[in-house]
Amino acid sequence: MTVSEQLRKAIEDCGLSRFELAKRSGVAESVLSRFVVSGRELRSGNLDQLCKTLGLRLAPAKPAKRGKGQ
Repeated sequence: MTVSEQLRKAIEDCGLSRFELAKRSGVAESVLSRFVVSGRELRSGNLDQLCKTLGLRLAPAKPAKRGKGQ
């Protein structure tokens, strides 16, 4: 699951309307709607604000284990 997919799920599960989430996060409602409905990408600042508002943290993924000979 991509970061965008995870964030869309968190937005869906948070129990806030898009209007309320936009108000709390400072991300324009139009930007939030385009992200959720149309699959548009977010700028890093908007991503950070939404994660902060939703109590999420971006962290590097652990590298995939590689088998012998790869």
